[in-house]
Amino acid sequence: MKLTINGKPEEIAGENLSVVELLKVKDVDMPDMVSVQLNGEILERSAFDTTTVQNDDEVEFLYFMGGGSL
Repeated sequence: MKLTINGKPEEIAGENLSVVELLKVKDVDMPDMVSVQLNGEILERSAFDTTTVQNDDEVEFLYFMGGGSL
């Protein structure tokens, strides 16, 4: 299946992968700390198991970093 992941075209083996499965396939560091945007929509974490990615979808893995001091 062809996806655009973080702005780069990629070929992923398989079809109808859930977001959780995609995170595993992509070996995403700290999957519990990543937000996922699918075709411009931020997904609720509770939907990761039931939302599937389809051919030509655009996926962004978003990491929110805190910290720093003033």
